[in-house]
Amino acid sequence: MYFKNAQTYRLSPEWPITAETLHEQLAKKPFHQCGAQDFESRGWVAPCDGGELVHAIGDNWLVCMQTEAKILPPAVINKEADKRAAEIEEQQGFKLGRKAMKELREQITTELLPRAFTRIRMTPAWINIAAGWLVVNASSQKRAEDVLELLRHTLDTFPLALLRTERSPMSAMADWLAGGAPDGFTLDQDFALQSISEDRARATFKGHDLEAAHVTEHLEAGHLPIKLAMTFDDRLSFVLTERGEIKRLDFLDVIRDQVKADEHEDAQSIFDAEFALMTGELLRLLPAVVGAMGGEIQRAPDLVDQAKEAA
Repeated sequence: MYFKNAQTYRLSPEWPITAETLHEQLAKKPFHQCGAQDFESRGWVAPCDGGELVHAIGDNWLVCMQTEAKILPPAVINKEADKRAAEIEEQQGFKLGRKAMKELREQITTELLPRAFTRIRMTPAWINIAAGWLVVNASSQKRAEDVLELLRHTLDTFPLALLRTERSPMSAMADWLAGGAPDGFTLDQDFALQSISEDRARATFKGHDLEAAHVTEHLEAGHLPIKLAMTFDDRLSFVLTERGEIKRLDFLDVIRDQVKADEHEDAQSIFDAEFALMTGELLRLLPAVVGAMGGEIQRAPDLVDQAKEAA
């Protein structure tokens, strides 16, 4: 199992929690399927089939949020509402008013919701308290925030802080495009630029020669990078965004070849080996990315104590 994205946050190394305690607290909010009238349900599941809610390999812990969402598009509700409204108009001789139409849509939603198809999504998160990292395998900050929100409502304390660097990702990427990659990294040939003018015009380049003169011309004209494909130590390739997100994370063959599935290895041992390899590489990558952006701005994590808040 390898993450494809890394939404990265900071945890306090002083957080007084163990894997066993984390498991006990996650067990308070296990995943349950949507009820008949629920649009969505969220809860914790085992990251590995048949395993515990916290999959621990040394200091590295893996947890997983599962979401079930009903698929009931507004267009379906509106189509049925229009059909019934037309029938009522024909029977009674007058059109339904705004309030009556709203009530009709609510009635139809109640009728259709139990029969709606559902979509299941699993979002894993890696925790390493010793190094102070929490990384969510989510393609957007919004999806990562869903995991953080559930953690806040699940845990007694949750000392989380945003990752802040001395230089913004956008500024750092502009310098790298103009002057070359930081130590340990190489720049790939995919990137995207956005104008600083009001129109926020964007231009995407794929397989582009970074030595071309007009790359510098774009930067000098006020077009700043919002995405940049990079490779770290010839082992990991990824795309860095202007928000500091790591996307399209790819563990290259030099890493993947260390785990070979054969008839003598079961799925559990392969899962463990891949998790250990992945976290080992991320523990090298994340500090290197932070260092390339000037280092981290130190800030006290926001300790959330649900018990005190409830009181």
